[in-house]
Parts: sequence; C-alpha cells; structure tokens
Amino acid sequence: MKRIKNFFRYDNAGLLFIMPAFVYMLIFVGYPICSNIVLSLQNVTVKNLANGDREFIFLRNYLMLFQDEVFRKALVNTIVFTVACLVFQFVIGFALAVFFNKNFAFAKPVRGLLMMPWMIPMTVTALIFKFMFSTDVGIVNYFLQSLGIINRNIEWLTDPKTAMIAVIIANVWIGIPFNTILLSTGLTTIPQDIYESASVDGANGVQKFFKITLPLLRPAIESILVLGFIYTFKVYDLVYVMTSGGPVNSTHLLSTYSYKLSFEMFDYSKGSAAANVLLLILLLVGSLYLRITMKGEED
Repeated sequence: MKRIKNFFRYDNAGLLFIMPAFVYMLIFVGYPICSNIVLSLQNVTVKNLANGDREFIFLRNYLMLFQDEVFRKALVNTIVFTVACLVFQFVIGFALAVFFNKNFAFAKPVRGLLMMPWMIPMTVTALIFKFMFSTDVGIVNYFLQSLGIINRNIEWLTDPKTAMIAVIIANVWIGIPFNTILLSTGLTTIPQDIYESASVDGANGVQKFFKITLPLLRPAIESILVLGFIYTFKVYDLVYVMTSGGPVNSTHLLSTYSYKLSFEMFDYSKGSAAANVLLLILLLVGSLYLRITMKGEED
C-alpha cells in the first residue's frame, strides 16, 4: 500500500484523474469492440444463438462478406456519400464562415441560428426531410414545379437514381453549421495586421485568400475534414429513417447494412464483420487525425 501511495504522489498523480474515464472506456467501449471482433470470427445465427454452439470459422465471414454484392455496393455508397457530403459541407460552410466573419449588423445572431440544424436530433431531421422529399405532398416537388423546373413529381425516395441525392442533401444541411462555426473560429485567429500589410503591398482579395487565409487555416481545415469524414462515414440513423437502405439497396451504407445483417437477416457474425470493416476504416482515419494534430502541435 505504501508503494502505491508513493507511485501516485508525484509525477504519476495525474493517472488518478484519468482512471475513471479509462475504466468507463474499457467497459463501455473496449469490451463491446473485443466482443464484436470475437463474434465476427464465429458462426452465430438465430439458430445457434440460444444454445451457445458457436463454431469458430475465423476469417470466413470476411471472405463471404467481400463476395457479397450488396456489401460491395454499400461500401461504394458509403464512400460516395461521405465524399459528396464533405465537399458540399465544406464549400458552403467556408463561404458562410467568410461571409459572417465580416462586421455587419446581426452577424452574430444569424451565425448562432445556423447552429440549429446541428442541434436538432438526427432522427427528427430525417423525418423532416423524408416528408419534404415525399412524392405527392413534399415541399421540394412543389417548389420545383412552382419554378417550372419540373413538370411532374419526382419520386425522390423511391427511385434508386435520386434516393442517394436526397439523403446527401439532408446530411449536408446537418453538417454545414459544424463547418461554418469551426472555420469562423479559425478565421478570428488570423491577425488583421497581416491583411493590412498585404493591402499596402498591393494584394487584392483573391491573393489574400489564397496566400494568407488558406495557408493559415490549414490546420483547422485538416481537422475539420478528418472529423467530418469520421462523422459522415458512420452515419446510420439519418439513412435508416429516410430510406432504410432502399430502394433496391441504393442507399445502403456500411452501418445500415451491418444492422440489416444482424437484426433483420439474423446473421450476427456476418453483421459483426461488416461493422468491423467500418471500425477499421475509421481507426485508420482516426490515426491520421492524431498524426495531423501532433504534427500541428510540433510546428
């Protein structure tokens, strides 16, 4: 006991403060991940779940998974969904951040109102957009017909060609405030003296943007893109509420297909393998984020 007290007395006292969080993460994050990995190496279905007869088949679930056409489509859909959302969220968020960084009346209140899409629960947002994109009573079709852009209603959520577009639009609307607020914070850290000096040297607005704003915002931009990738790549509730992965698997993501395998097709091991593929990709991106963060701190 005396040895333990001496260990925590000086430089190691900080370990006592992180111990509760470590135990929490170990129980509620570490154990489920390890259990899911073990489950993916077994053959567990609804037939043998109760009797405990779990045969270890090791990597066979992963091999069957990558031979599954729906899984490959879900993987491609996840990449397309993530990249499209990141591009539009970042571009629109950056434009709004630059706009609201100007000093004009009501800039701060309006910037605060932009956080509402981020604060609304994802399920509520999904229901709102599901109603907006409905074929007969949706406001999107009504608005497009009023402008004369379309002549008949578009079946947004029941047509494989347009369902993914509707889901991407909904997720972009959610992610714009996140990009706007973080980029606005980054813009406020750039000293105005630099812009004034550039103006004295004859630099125009475009030159200031590409030579001053973008380079100085690079750490913030890198962090936003990596975090945005992680948040978007694992989206589940939005897609499940709006389309449930349909029609014809056109909007299935890795998260929704993993749920379908486990709780609709009752192939728990194969569903766990799909979830682990998602986890592996996010771990790789997360390690990249940590590397970028540590490099930025060193610089």
